[in-house]
Amino acid sequence: MSKGIYVSATTPGSGKSLVALGLAEALHSHTDRIGFFKPVVAGEDPDEDPMVSLIRSRYGLSPDVCRGGLTAREVRKYLAEGQREEIGARSVDLFSEIASRCDIVIVEGTDLTGQDSAVEFALNARLANDLGCPMVAVVTGRDRTPEEIADAVDVARKELYAAHCSLLIMMVNRADAEHLDEISAAIRPGLSHRPVYVLPEIDEISRPTTGEVSRALALRQIAGSADMEREVRGVKVAAMSVANFIGALATGDLVIVPGDRADIMVGALASTFSPEFPVPSAMILTGGLSPDEHVLPLLAAAPFPVFSYPGDTYHAARDVSLVRSEIWSGQRRKVASALGAWAKRVDDDEILERLNLPRPETMTPLRFLHELIGRARADRRHIVLPEGSDVRILRAAEILHRRDVCDLTLLGNDAQVREIAGANGVSLNGLRIIDPATSPLRERFAQEYARLRAHRGVDVPRALEAMLDVSYFGTMMVQLGIVDGMVSGAAHTTAHTIRPALEFVKTRAGVKIVSSVFFMLLPDRVLVYGDCAVNPEPDAEELADIAIASAETGSQFGVEPRIAMLSYSTGGSGAGATVDKVRRATELVRARRPDLAVEGPIQYDAAVDASIAAAKLPGSYVAGQATVFIFPDLNTGNNTYKAVQQSAGAVAVGPVLQGLRKPVNDLSRGCTVEDIVNTVAITAVQAQSSHR
Repeated sequence: MSKGIYVSATTPGSGKSLVALGLAEALHSHTDRIGFFKPVVAGEDPDEDPMVSLIRSRYGLSPDVCRGGLTAREVRKYLAEGQREEIGARSVDLFSEIASRCDIVIVEGTDLTGQDSAVEFALNARLANDLGCPMVAVVTGRDRTPEEIADAVDVARKELYAAHCSLLIMMVNRADAEHLDEISAAIRPGLSHRPVYVLPEIDEISRPTTGEVSRALALRQIAGSADMEREVRGVKVAAMSVANFIGALATGDLVIVPGDRADIMVGALASTFSPEFPVPSAMILTGGLSPDEHVLPLLAAAPFPVFSYPGDTYHAARDVSLVRSEIWSGQRRKVASALGAWAKRVDDDEILERLNLPRPETMTPLRFLHELIGRARADRRHIVLPEGSDVRILRAAEILHRRDVCDLTLLGNDAQVREIAGANGVSLNGLRIIDPATSPLRERFAQEYARLRAHRGVDVPRALEAMLDVSYFGTMMVQLGIVDGMVSGAAHTTAHTIRPALEFVKTRAGVKIVSSVFFMLLPDRVLVYGDCAVNPEPDAEELADIAIASAETGSQFGVEPRIAMLSYSTGGSGAGATVDKVRRATELVRARRPDLAVEGPIQYDAAVDASIAAAKLPGSYVAGQATVFIFPDLNTGNNTYKAVQQSAGAVAVGPVLQGLRKPVNDLSRGCTVEDIVNTVAITAVQAQSSHR
């Protein structure tokens, strides 16, 4: 039987789902198999519970280990019939099934939102005891003073101890963000003298999205953008003149307007054309009225969704005001905000020490990426993103800021960047924007570039022109230490991204060439592939350089390097120019770095399969268990990584550039928001090493 943790609200509206998510994130990175169980769900189908669905999708859990139990209706029936034991018996059965397949199970209790919260409190305490789970108790800090919160914590402790619960962690959630330290100081220590964690109220979580409003009101979209992730930050009912309405409008407002008010519709649409004016999150046309035939084509181009509502304006406003959002909506910006707050306020290591969990033996993709974010956050660095006019970059920057991963600077025309962000519902809060064309740094950068490239005939006028290029400007920010690293390539070629770095950042001492690796995240391990993106036909010296750099990169990110120098031949079984090159490169690696485990030439199957390795290279430390794979040329490497990515379902993270004195990394022009987030985190970790 595995350990379980019971997350329970002790007061209504505590936001315990955030705590359950934070625990899942922490535990998933430290144990091989987690489970999630919700004994009582609000809906009619336990399998469709939103929190169950979120945990399943985020952590790739099967229904066998992530599921709901009884419905609230079933529980009420059992309680009314005096069959409380049946609730416990069925919950224990389901929990035991999950626990038999997991190392630890997170159990999320009820919300205490029913008619009798005292009955629900007692039910949660009883279930925690029935399941043998210590409790994580969550107290709400919303609309309470520090003294009131401290008293609520004391009362919760007293009631839980009276119910014979084992109290593992006490948490306060939804507290006033401006008084967190004051609240922490007011809370009195419990019997364990362990910390009581205090989490802030997070507005981004409670704000509904346009999609949530649309679903709640069963709205019909008639025009505009299909973006259903825009945050609704306020509601404006248009019952005034256009001039007064525009003056009252704020970015993120949902506009409710009768379907025959063409003036308001056109005014709201016009406000999106200038970064000086606010951009609504959505528009609801009421009364079942269709817009004028000349207005509807204009609304089709709106950067926000336009919906039709059959009722009147009053009822539309009332219904919108009743829409509530929760973290379990799964909207990635909400999850990012929640995990960012958790990382700032909760010591995962201290919690894990309380649980005394063993470290996992395998490395899953999610665990690798989680640890990557944690490492970036632990020693904060500053990264520049030159492509500030690419909406993917803006979305990634928003998520990175919400998760508190690193400091960020965007390059681009300020008005243009803000216009794109506003049109796509992206918040730029906490992000710095620099326009190379108007920045006072441009003159300084040009002087430095002219000095560094004088031997190539670069003078100051030419350097000033070069610094209008965001890649050159961003790279010079790295060179002069204004930022710690750069990530680009979403809208530029690899050559365009790395050319400035090759010109004046240069390679590290002892490194001859810049190369790249991909981290290949397989279901149970992480492999390093190099070089798959930069050097077409490396010679033996360059191949040795790539192997050593790739081993160092792998080690930097927790991969124990065992290097396979790949070829179509294993050992001495073959001959030819390519085999000889790989053999020579292997000898150079051994001579330059005798501390590294390296084998070559070796075929891929002998490098990864222990049985084949035993036949072809018996006694080799690398064969059958290689972790770093060095391809003889770019053609082989690029095709292989893509084949493994597509055929084996591996997650490919990269390319990660290596060999430069300071970190500059390239993105694929087909990159996703998640790719950008991961690459920025990798760059931040690389920057930590370059500062040592």
